[in-house]
Amino acid sequence: MTLSSDRELLGRADELRAGRTPYVLATVVRVERPASARPGDRALVLADGTIEGFVGGTCAESTTRVEGLRVLASGEPGLLWIRPGGAQLPAPPGVRTVDNPCLSGGAVELLLEPVLPAALVLVLGDAPVARALVRVGAAADHHVRVVTDPAAPLPPDTAAVVVASHGRDEPEVLTAALRARVPYVALVASRRRAAGVLAEVAARGVPAEDVARVHAPAGLDIGARTPAEIALAIYAQIVESRRSDAAPSAAGTPGPAHVVPSATDPVCGMTVAVVPAGISLEHEGAAVHFCGTGCRDAFLADPAGYGG
Repeated sequence: MTLSSDRELLGRADELRAGRTPYVLATVVRVERPASARPGDRALVLADGTIEGFVGGTCAESTTRVEGLRVLASGEPGLLWIRPGGAQLPAPPGVRTVDNPCLSGGAVELLLEPVLPAALVLVLGDAPVARALVRVGAAADHHVRVVTDPAAPLPPDTAAVVVASHGRDEPEVLTAALRARVPYVALVASRRRAAGVLAEVAARGVPAEDVARVHAPAGLDIGARTPAEIALAIYAQIVESRRSDAAPSAAGTPGPAHVVPSATDPVCGMTVAVVPAGISLEHEGAAVHFCGTGCRDAFLADPAGYGG
């Protein structure tokens, strides 16, 4: 998709945000000539590697794709300095620097800003705790939806399901949430009643290790008593769970969600993202990935010369 104006690009960004589609807004903030981009040029990087807008030629675009996907996975914004391979330009402090062997001599600095949809929380029930979950969730910038049809399929990006219906449709919704691998699932009930509800869930064929994922009683133990306090304790547990899932391992390496599949362009040596929107071809039964059409065409003209 080609976006012909900044207004059109921002309109597209609003459309993606309304549709709960994550993306990265890449903005050129500084250039070293010669460079085709100018300060203020912008593009959107989508999760499939699609780039909409303009931040430079195909080589700069390829690096923006790789780094944009990395930022999208981590959720952390950052500055990116793309410079020619072997350049002696000093790297600005606090800026991630990538040497790009394809650049013609210029350099580009970009601000990469991930725009992620708010955590989607589904609440079953209309009791005081359920209503408090809606109010507190909105104040915490979560996207809270009340479940009115317990048989309706769960959205694929559901972050949490909280059952606070006090006896209505509890096993059905808990079973659906566990089978959909929703990261956080909770039941508002006493320990005694929760044991009975979870036994019904297990009787529906849900494995014991999945049933054990249900937080029941729901929420962190902060001595909550009122509906609003209970809702606060539940959201605190949701936040704790999400942060724990995203935290680096003990070795300091990011988890699988932060790993962007990549390959090396055999022509120029660049690291490129392995995504549907990337440029690739099949050669002798294996996929070969490129930064742009120029490297792809060079490889096609002489595969043996590039190790093919």
